[in-house]
Amino acid sequence: MEDDPGVEAELGQVGRALYGSFPQRSRNPVKALDARAMELASQDAELRAALFRFVDVTPACRSLDDLARHLSGYLSEVDEKPPSLEVAMRMAGTKPGRAALGVAAAGGVRHMAHRFIVGESPRKALPVLRELWEDGAASSVDLLGEATVTEAEADRYAARCAEALDTIAEAAPRWPERPQLEADSLGPLPRANLSVKVSALTPHIRPDAPALGREDASRRMRPLLRKARDLGAHLHIDMESLDALETTMELIFELLDEDEFREGPSAGLVLQAYLRESPNQLDSILAWARETPRTPPLVVRLVKGAYWDHEIVEARQHGWEAPVFEVKAECDRNYEELTRRLLDARPAVRVAVASHNLRSISHAIAYNRYSGAEDRDVELQVLRGLGDELGHALAAQGFRVRVYCPVGDLVAGMAYLVRRLLENTSNESFLHEQAMGVPLEELLAAP
Repeated sequence: MEDDPGVEAELGQVGRALYGSFPQRSRNPVKALDARAMELASQDAELRAALFRFVDVTPACRSLDDLARHLSGYLSEVDEKPPSLEVAMRMAGTKPGRAALGVAAAGGVRHMAHRFIVGESPRKALPVLRELWEDGAASSVDLLGEATVTEAEADRYAARCAEALDTIAEAAPRWPERPQLEADSLGPLPRANLSVKVSALTPHIRPDAPALGREDASRRMRPLLRKARDLGAHLHIDMESLDALETTMELIFELLDEDEFREGPSAGLVLQAYLRESPNQLDSILAWARETPRTPPLVVRLVKGAYWDHEIVEARQHGWEAPVFEVKAECDRNYEELTRRLLDARPAVRVAVASHNLRSISHAIAYNRYSGAEDRDVELQVLRGLGDELGHALAAQGFRVRVYCPVGDLVAGMAYLVRRLLENTSNESFLHEQAMGVPLEELLAAP
């Protein structure tokens, strides 16, 4: 389905306005250094692989010397090294040099991690969350730590989620008024917002025994839903790899169908546009939302997806057809179609469009306006560390923005950090294209 010419015209106006307020290069010297590192990594696949392997192994290193040896070992596999890396290799040849290189490497990884991870705990993240709010952007806190393998780990994750809800809900009422973040046409929006992973709430998520995983996760999810309801907070349930997707959707529907949760809390799920089955999944979501009216309505967060490599590799290992779109343009077209369907489905659902792609964001705004809705009736979401400038540009123009904010320690965050680095250095990402000076017309061209 193609958009009406009026939508494309509005899209162009929105895109030009956003692009005009989007910085071409950061004036912050630290961010400029990060950008240079990302640019080098995006241009050299060997260098990118070496740096990401180093980031991944950093938590296991037990000394600065160990850290420096790992870094120099990975860099030695890069055929063409920039001058700065040649210097690093020479430093690694002596003990004092390795000590200095280890200090620099540890500081660099910590700094890069803090670009994406807003704090080691929800309480330590509060200053960043308040700063975002004061700048016109709401937040959703994501506690790092993906799959669990024991009941004790799942219990600890549930306890961390409960503590996070208490911490954020206690602090949020003291933030200043921000009308554009606190209500839409359907009513009030919670200030406190927490994202939860089902795979971290149970070690029993398995495709061959979905009921076991659902039952185990639900006994930890129910107290979180009750707490979010009592605190007036929003609980968003993330979708992960394909193995857990069906179980997660069934769990959400079963829990929110229960009488005690019909009128709260505010809750939501994620729809991943890179999956070929996502249109059918949206059919199921909308059917449930229309048959099970809630106050407030279900929030659907539309994303492209973050497990593309995993799904492709697993499919090839088994000789299956890939469950994801392998051509970016196909995924982008599906994303726009899902955006239209979601916006048309209101008020059965609330819609959150999560993207760093200028075309995708502009399309959502333009179609929302074309449908006759107010700007506040679509939420635009970006990821901390990747979508900062875009988020600022959107907030400055009065749009409702939410920043997805990971919280946790460096060790727990390494897998997440590497995945974010891969996104940031993708040759097809808007961030890369914008930094390389791709013309605005190309950035806004239909996929």
